[in-house]
Amino acid sequence: MSKFILMAGGTGGHLFPAMSLAQELIRRGHEVQLATDERVESYGGDFPATKVHVIPAATPSIRNPLKFVVAGFTIVGGILKALGVMLREKPDAVIAFGGYPSFPPFMAAALLRIPGVLHEQNAVLGRANRALLRFARALAVQFEQTRGAENFRIEMIVTGNPVRDQVRRLADINYPDPSGEGPLKLLVFGGSQGARAFSDLVPPAIASLSAELKGRLIVTQQCRAEDMERVTSAYAEARINVELATFFSDLPERMAASHLVIGRAGASTISELGVLGRPAILIPLPGSLDQDQRANASLMEEAGGGWLVDEDTLSPQSLGKRLADLLGDADALKSAASAAKTIGKSDAVERLADVAEWLANNKA
Repeated sequence: MSKFILMAGGTGGHLFPAMSLAQELIRRGHEVQLATDERVESYGGDFPATKVHVIPAATPSIRNPLKFVVAGFTIVGGILKALGVMLREKPDAVIAFGGYPSFPPFMAAALLRIPGVLHEQNAVLGRANRALLRFARALAVQFEQTRGAENFRIEMIVTGNPVRDQVRRLADINYPDPSGEGPLKLLVFGGSQGARAFSDLVPPAIASLSAELKGRLIVTQQCRAEDMERVTSAYAEARINVELATFFSDLPERMAASHLVIGRAGASTISELGVLGRPAILIPLPGSLDQDQRANASLMEEAGGGWLVDEDTLSPQSLGKRLADLLGDADALKSAASAAKTIGKSDAVERLADVAEWLANNKA
């Protein structure tokens, strides 16, 4: 049995793949601990770790000298605390999933010569991973074309992005046939940062569809609490069969039952769409410094599994036309569903667990 400390920023995009790896390593008889930041209480309450170490971390900002200095002291304090954790726990290997909260504990492990591997979920190498790569034994990636990784001499292993067990159990469900005159299921979700924009765009876009398409549509949409009333009214006026909620605990099941998804293009969303084989209109979160979501969506579009649409070029009218074209073309939807499967790797967690075990068994 080996002991692993997994490191992940306290958001779902980093914690979910770390959680998947933790589940697999525990199934294999290993001990797993987690090093993260204080946000773990919001995102990682169910994380299957024997111990959770909350390590101080900060995002340095060169635009604000004072914040940069404060962040520097916080990071140094985090490294010192993480050194104590590493000396006390003596892990055989560490695996980091990006985000600045992974920086202090990974640096501490490197200083103590504990072998470590980085995992990159996005099609663009994240800034924390970029800073840590010279201290890592290997880089595991979701996409073979990971922009920024080519600048480093390091072993790169394409594992895919681990998805939750809940998603893997649904991987063999066939894509529902959109042909004929039966219902068409549209799922709309985008997290807190996407829900507002989608509440503005999607209801009027759907209202513009033909009576025939609207009669077949069943819409499921994530919606912020403050937008619920107006979105409900918009759908009621358009006479659309809709279910709205601020959060869906069974989102993977709803994805599997959908004919088309409208969503952001975060790494977890892309990997889950790929494992399930579901086509999507992908609207990357605007304003990202590295445009990682746009890069993710571009790879999905190049594979034929989705359609990239930039939010700043999107209107209810253009989205309505895109929906009319896609929902009226069963062959295009079925083709995209098959293509999406080529992006997903349902065995990603086994591949990454193999890398972790290799790391633990080859410490020298």
